[in-house]
Amino acid sequence: MVEHREEEPVYEIAVAVPKRKVKEGDESKEGVEVLVDEFRKVGLITERVDGIADEFIKLAAPLETLGRTAAELHMKKPTHIGMDLQFEWEDVNAFVRQPDGSLFSWCERYHFYRHLIYGIVNKSQSDIILKWDAEEIYWGPGESLLQRLESEGIVRQVFPIHVETKRKELLGSWALNWLDFTKQPIDNVYSYFGTKIAVYFAFLGMYTRWMLFPAVLGLISQLIDFGPFQLLVLPVFFVCITLWAVVFFQFWKRKNSALLTKWQISYSVGADPGYDLGYKISGKEWSSIQSPVEIAGKEEQDRRKDKEKFQREEWFGAFLRVRNDAIVILSIICLQLPFELAYAHLYEVVGSDVIKFGLTAIYLFLIQHFTRIGGKVSVQLINHEKNVSREYRADSLVYKVFGLYFMQSYIGLFYHALLHRNFMTLRQVLIQRLIISEVLENLWENSFPYLKYSYKKHKVRKKKRHEKGSTKGRIQFASRVEKEYLKPSYSASIGEELEDGLFDDFLELALQFGMIMMFACAFPLAFAFAALNNITEIRTDALKLLVMMKRPVPRAAVTIGAWLNIFQEGKWKIEPGLAAILVMEHVLLLIKFGVSRFVPEEPAWVRANRVKNATQAQHLCSKRLLRTISAREQRFH
Repeated sequence: MVEHREEEPVYEIAVAVPKRKVKEGDESKEGVEVLVDEFRKVGLITERVDGIADEFIKLAAPLETLGRTAAELHMKKPTHIGMDLQFEWEDVNAFVRQPDGSLFSWCERYHFYRHLIYGIVNKSQSDIILKWDAEEIYWGPGESLLQRLESEGIVRQVFPIHVETKRKELLGSWALNWLDFTKQPIDNVYSYFGTKIAVYFAFLGMYTRWMLFPAVLGLISQLIDFGPFQLLVLPVFFVCITLWAVVFFQFWKRKNSALLTKWQISYSVGADPGYDLGYKISGKEWSSIQSPVEIAGKEEQDRRKDKEKFQREEWFGAFLRVRNDAIVILSIICLQLPFELAYAHLYEVVGSDVIKFGLTAIYLFLIQHFTRIGGKVSVQLINHEKNVSREYRADSLVYKVFGLYFMQSYIGLFYHALLHRNFMTLRQVLIQRLIISEVLENLWENSFPYLKYSYKKHKVRKKKRHEKGSTKGRIQFASRVEKEYLKPSYSASIGEELEDGLFDDFLELALQFGMIMMFACAFPLAFAFAALNNITEIRTDALKLLVMMKRPVPRAAVTIGAWLNIFQEGKWKIEPGLAAILVMEHVLLLIKFGVSRFVPEEPAWVRANRVKNATQAQHLCSKRLLRTISAREQRFH
């Protein structure tokens, strides 16, 4: 008998449903009651919480339930011998645990929860009639119960909830710990929020820590008079920060790899992370595999058809991406570029500082609205692309939307630097955007969620008073799960279809990095302002996630994705005498990037066959290997 180290189950998921109006003596199957019973049948622990306007079903999963779900999904996990093998609950001792001691990460657990709750289907051959108030709901054969109740408006939302003990621990050691500056408990952040958010904060912390060097260098260059060598100060400063950027990104890649190894995260065999091959091999298909000869014979028959299918889908997807990118680029040139140049020209010719301030305020308001519309258009374009996974679609969105924000943020600065060569005005605009804009943006992104939360609470209280027919008395929100339900989701400003709130956070960092790198010689103190802003950003972003937002849905991205390419494109030169070199350099860079983006190094059908063959071979020997590892670990324990 294999002994399993038990983990105390905690409530991590909640389901919001309206309050029931069940009549006494009604013995029909009430929809929510059936849902709760089915949750328990699949091994989940439930707790029902009565709120002011809604009812909530909190869900927790015992370790055995999670383990058997992992085995059912044929999930692979690292073992003590360094190989990723298909998980088996009976051989649990063979698998390596997470840094916090748990068997499964938060990303994995969330995936299991969704599989369990959305996998509840009607296994009978006829409709099951469910009651909700005075209505009848027909739950059809093979239909998901949760999806059926969602379509009827009975299930209002399924969302992750905070674990209070861990949330308070992170508040003390992370969000409110200002004394450590850039130091963060990244492993705890990973365990609680998942890979993507942890990678973001690891990048932000390392980026801010490394920025202290150019910040000090910029202060020295501005505060110390070097006498006859003063003319060499800015060229030397520019060379130093360029080398700094190159070295930083190389060391970040090393840091990223080290974190993934520490968190036991690896890429799929021979495939990029998140790559969906378009098929899944079931247990029956594996059991039908008898010998390599039969495998080869069967594959030979379908090889030509599979190759043609992959080639057709690959090139059609590339065509759609090229078309959509062309639409975005033409929109920028025809619509946004004239508006940006008009603002930059007016700012140059207007003499009054008061009028300039008013002009800038109007510009920032209009351009934010205009750019957000462009972002939503980009989302609609991407919905028609043939991207292989959610993360690839998100990367495509990053490139398109960054183009819009790039024009908004930089075209005016290029106008002052390259055409008018007015570096006093350029410095004034840089100070305005680095200080005023970032301060206001931090205030807005942290105050707006609280305003939304307060407004939702006000609406609930108002509705409850209306039902009671009385406006007196204070209505308190006693349950924490209801407070979390009313908080806004951590989503991107352009919509949550493809991206979470990290899209806006990375966008802010990318625009800041491009600004301080491209215009460093015009304003060397920009690095010091950026470093101070980022130290504040670490704590305010952490506070936002822990206090002001719902617990985010975990994402399994293992790198910062397309943002890394955008950051490395940030080493630009703006000296007027090198304008022609700048244009040619970036035309060539764009051509290189475009070719590598739209013409993959490896055909899709080759990659698919390689991954499939490697997976089949690994599965054939994994069962026996698992038994050996599990028996050895059991002897040691």
